[in-house]
Amino acid sequence: MPVSERFRRVFAGERPIDRLPVFEWATWWDLTLQAWREQGLPPDADAAGVKELLGLDLDFQWWFPSFAASVELPIASEADYESALPALYPDPWIDPAFLARALAERRRGRAVFWVTVNGFFWWPRVLLGIERHLFAFYDQPELMRRMIHDQTEFALRCLRLVCETDPPDFVTLAEDMSYNHGPMLGRGLFEEFLAPAYRRVASLLRRHRVPLLVDTDGDPTLMLPWLREVGVDGVLPLERQAGCDIDRLQADHPDLVFVGHFDKMALRRGLREAEEEFRRLLPAMRRGRFLPSMDHQTPPDVPLDTYRGYVSLLHEYASKAAERRSSG
Repeated sequence: MPVSERFRRVFAGERPIDRLPVFEWATWWDLTLQAWREQGLPPDADAAGVKELLGLDLDFQWWFPSFAASVELPIASEADYESALPALYPDPWIDPAFLARALAERRRGRAVFWVTVNGFFWWPRVLLGIERHLFAFYDQPELMRRMIHDQTEFALRCLRLVCETDPPDFVTLAEDMSYNHGPMLGRGLFEEFLAPAYRRVASLLRRHRVPLLVDTDGDPTLMLPWLREVGVDGVLPLERQAGCDIDRLQADHPDLVFVGHFDKMALRRGLREAEEEFRRLLPAMRRGRFLPSMDHQTPPDVPLDTYRGYVSLLHEYASKAAERRSSG
């Protein structure tokens, strides 16, 4: 079965015929790749090459950048923002060689193509810095609205570029707006500042039948109803260290897609612990709309052989999930 069709079926809550996708959503830390190259990973393999060597399904992610490197950060005022504006929102662009490769591999049934844009919580934080950003909802609300509006227009231009030619298999918004105790903002601020942007992006993607996922980090449990109401189809990566509970999340939100939730720390303890993680996740995999993947980037102290063993287990349990659902 083509990899993109496996994704489509899982995202739609349909039965996967042979297995779930074997997917690693997060590229690895430079330190992790450096360690693995010292342990035998070919030094010249790019991200797709590494995934192929390790036995993962291929995926090609294009992250649309939002500003030129010449911008001086952090921005402190409306005047600073005005000065930086000419460099902040370049014309949307995708490397033609990257796109050709991604689409060719998708046509062969070997890959998915997905797109990421900076989200509307994330982007003002990039410009303002972490502390000023959180205060700006109250102290500089008009500047916040302007930044969010401009980033929304940029995101829509980016998404139209891909959706009107070769729509991606899914889109993610980079937000990182929750931590281990929940969201970093309340529902009132979300509704006032972010919800209009989400609705515009979700509306565009819905017309092209492209699922929208949000990279929240941390524990997004409290914000899931907010996201669902503005058209979001799913979230990732459901970090175990933040206390996420996939069984509860699926029970409360059976129509949402969840990606991730495999405890990256388990690999530090070896493959026996990794298999215990897969046993824990198997019921959720069988319920549908859930793709197991690392709940964030693999730590550098995980040996290459251990990670290879993880991929082998991921294949095994991806098949088990399909077998159980197909038998009744």
